[in-house]
Amino acid sequence: MRASVIISALVAVLVGFGGSVAIVLAAAKAVGASADQTSSWVAALCVSLAVTTAILSVRHRMPIVTAWSTPGAALIATYAGATIEQAVGAFLFVAVLILLTAAFRPLGTLIERIPAGIASAMLAGVLFGFVVAIFDQLQGAPALVLPLVAVFAVLRLFSPAWAVLAVLALGVVLAFALGMTSPVGDLRLSTLVWVTPMFDPATLIGLGLPLYLVTMASQNLPGFAVLKAAEYPVPSRSILTVTGLASMVTAGAGAHTTNLAAIIAAMCTGTDAHPDKDKRWLGGPVYASGYVVLAVFGASLVTLFASFPDALIAAVAGIALVGPFVNALGTGMRAEKERFAAAVTFVVTASGISAFGIGAAFWGLVAGLTVFGLDRLASRMRE
Repeated sequence: MRASVIISALVAVLVGFGGSVAIVLAAAKAVGASADQTSSWVAALCVSLAVTTAILSVRHRMPIVTAWSTPGAALIATYAGATIEQAVGAFLFVAVLILLTAAFRPLGTLIERIPAGIASAMLAGVLFGFVVAIFDQLQGAPALVLPLVAVFAVLRLFSPAWAVLAVLALGVVLAFALGMTSPVGDLRLSTLVWVTPMFDPATLIGLGLPLYLVTMASQNLPGFAVLKAAEYPVPSRSILTVTGLASMVTAGAGAHTTNLAAIIAAMCTGTDAHPDKDKRWLGGPVYASGYVVLAVFGASLVTLFASFPDALIAAVAGIALVGPFVNALGTGMRAEKERFAAAVTFVVTASGISAFGIGAAFWGLVAGLTVFGLDRLASRMRE
């Protein structure tokens, strides 16, 4: 064990939690979760990350760290009309799909065959509303939001991850200084609350299926790539099985999907963590310990965030998603043969259209795949 292993793991915890917890809170608010249910949601996620990271990293002797699905939380936050019970039903549906992907390799192969441009364009369409909301809040609370945008614009040149944490810290200070906070409720330790799932077909298709695809395309597959880049063999079936089971267990406490970490995983898999690749797995238990602490105090953290103005939460969430939005949009438009289909996917998803009770992410994917199929057919006919 080296100090660099501990520091890398704890920084990954800090960046992973602080940089995206506002998005999880927005998701909980969108489905009408109560304060207790929101606290349970966050605490259950933290427990899940601690347990899955500890199991996978110790079992495989590799720095395998897990995270909650930040793009998935953004998707939930943009889905209109679902209750917390219906959302939990969708979370269980996603967990089953992940387990099926682990059990039946053809299903995983089918997911991998979805063009990367179309999957990325769907994600960009989901994130678009969050990014635009920054400027909506800028009009309503310029004294709060404008300094956050300016600080992020400068600090991201040096470190995008730390820039988001700096924005969160500055936002909290400004909110108190400007008198925009409400009284902080009672601080307490976390407890888990059972949420009885409701399996609504429209929610399963409109929320559950896109959540599964987003989790696989923007979290698990890139996470596999990070491990490969660090020259580790990827135990994909084991990772999907463990995270799928964890997602199934914690769904009843209101938590959405647990998956393999991607961006923050790079903090634990590189030479900065440990020069010996066979020793980097020691960061896994340290990372898990950090999330155990956050699980215990998750309720107090949620109570604290609830005292902040909506403008702060929306601005921090939007700023945290600027990077993922740019990356997703860039990937979507990169391949010329997929560009038109990706553009259609993005526009339909970003429009927020809903039909038959099914949300825009699903229809964006359907529209994009349809256009892509027609383009492929026309190309073959010309040949």
